[in-house]
Amino acid sequence: MKDIFKKEIFRVFSDKKMIFSLFILPAVLMFGIYGLMGVMVKNMVSDVEKHVAIVYVQNAPEGLKDLIGQSGYLETAEVTYLAADAAAEEIQKIKDDILTGNVQLMVQFETDFLAKAQNYKNAGDPIPEVTVCYNSTQNYSSSARGNFNSMILAPLQTSLLQNRFGNLDLLTVFNTQEELIINEEKANGEFLATMLPYLITFMLFASAMGLCVDAIAGEKERGTMASMLLCPVKRSSIVFGKLFGLSVLSSLSSIVYAVSMILAMPMMMGGMGEETGLAMNISLSPVQALELFALMVSLVLIYVGALCLVSVFAKNAKEANAYVMPLYMIVLVLGLMTMFKSGMETSQTMYAIPVYGTALSIQGIITSEITFLQFGSSVLSNLLCTVIIVIAVAKVFNNEKIMLNA
Repeated sequence: MKDIFKKEIFRVFSDKKMIFSLFILPAVLMFGIYGLMGVMVKNMVSDVEKHVAIVYVQNAPEGLKDLIGQSGYLETAEVTYLAADAAAEEIQKIKDDILTGNVQLMVQFETDFLAKAQNYKNAGDPIPEVTVCYNSTQNYSSSARGNFNSMILAPLQTSLLQNRFGNLDLLTVFNTQEELIINEEKANGEFLATMLPYLITFMLFASAMGLCVDAIAGEKERGTMASMLLCPVKRSSIVFGKLFGLSVLSSLSSIVYAVSMILAMPMMMGGMGEETGLAMNISLSPVQALELFALMVSLVLIYVGALCLVSVFAKNAKEANAYVMPLYMIVLVLGLMTMFKSGMETSQTMYAIPVYGTALSIQGIITSEITFLQFGSSVLSNLLCTVIIVIAVAKVFNNEKIMLNA
């Protein structure tokens, strides 16, 4: 078993391409992808802020032009005023331009807007309307609409209410004060708690997949597996040596992925700015770090065992990759399930489900909400599942017909 373990380790660390793909490329990809996403998001936000929107206002009430000029809205938009009797063809053309993105906004005030607003006294009296036409699929249009609402319509409404009631404080029935009670550790890791469990479970599988397929199906295809089986070595020693070696290599690769991702994510979030409201600060205590490491190792053991079991039945690496795809999809689904819990309470039994329970436990570690029972259930279920898979692999290794592709 020791010799087989050394063989697997030497096979990887003696190959510069394998070293690059397993330990260097993951870090490069994480920093490259998240850094690029941060730059792209920052550029997009900056572009929207700098863009001068094309806005049409139809039948503007008296004083609106002065309000628009004084509010600073003209720094963000180019406003064209239309008469109340503007041709229907012209209005339709503007709407078509909003659809295509050539125009960002059109605001239409009802006829006698101010008069209706000032004459409103009793329930049932006509209430003037303002129609805002914009395209929600266009960032420029949505931004122009938001700016117009906050900078023009909101002050206009306040002014009309002031004229109607005089002292607006009389409309205030009570004041509301909010006291924020929050778990800072949970809040800081909320976004990571959504993404990280899925990414870790997925990356662990991805890092183990290539190694395991090549170590089993690849060796069968090259003929080295047959030579190994003819040596005076116990089949169980070959199985344990390979599984242990592959587990160590996969764990090292996954750690590189996880650390790189945690360090690179702030690069992406920094480009998003404070508008996103997403916190990226995360700190793990030594105990939490050990728990996370234990979960990752136990998960790697399952992946390596399952991948080796599937690869054993394949005659070559290409066939093994086809067999692995169903496992790949199952891992993706189980990881994604943790992203859409929506705050629902998770029963204790869910933590005992291999892979899925691990993703839940990782989520709990990041938000500092995991219990020892939940953590123990996840690790023990992974180990139990691994033992069952290893027994199955050992039995298959004793089948000459399968191992020698007879």
